[in-house]
Amino acid sequence: MGTSWKLAACGAAAVFVVGCATQSQQLAARQPAAVEAALERGRFDLNCPSATGTVLSQDYIQPAIQGPWMMGLNRVEYTVGVAGCNQRTTYVVLCQEGTSTCFAADPRERYQAPQQQPLRR
Repeated sequence: MGTSWKLAACGAAAVFVVGCATQSQQLAARQPAAVEAALERGRFDLNCPSATGTVLSQDYIQPAIQGPWMMGLNRVEYTVGVAGCNQRTTYVVLCQEGTSTCFAADPRERYQAPQQQPLRR
C-alpha cells in the first residue's frame, strides 16, 4: 500500500508541475503582445513616440466559474509601466487565451471620483 500511495503522489505532483509550466509558457508567450498593446496606448496618451515599456507584474487568471456545461475564459494579465518624454504611467493589460489580441486599460480612470460641479446660487 505504501508504494502505490507514493506512486499516486508522484503522479499528482507531475500533473501539477506540468500545469504550472503551461501557465508559465502562456505568460511568456503573450508578454510581447501585452507590452506592445501597452506601448501603443501609452505612446498615444503620453504623446511620446519614443516611450518604452517594462513588465511590472504578470498573472494567469482562471475563470471564476467552471463546470460541465459552462466554461469561463482563461486570461493572462500584465501590469506594464510605460515611460518616456519625462512622463510615466501604468496599464493593466489583459489577453484572452486563444486569441491574438490584448486590451490595455488605465486603472486610474476607473477609480477616479466624479468631478463635482460648483453650486450655483
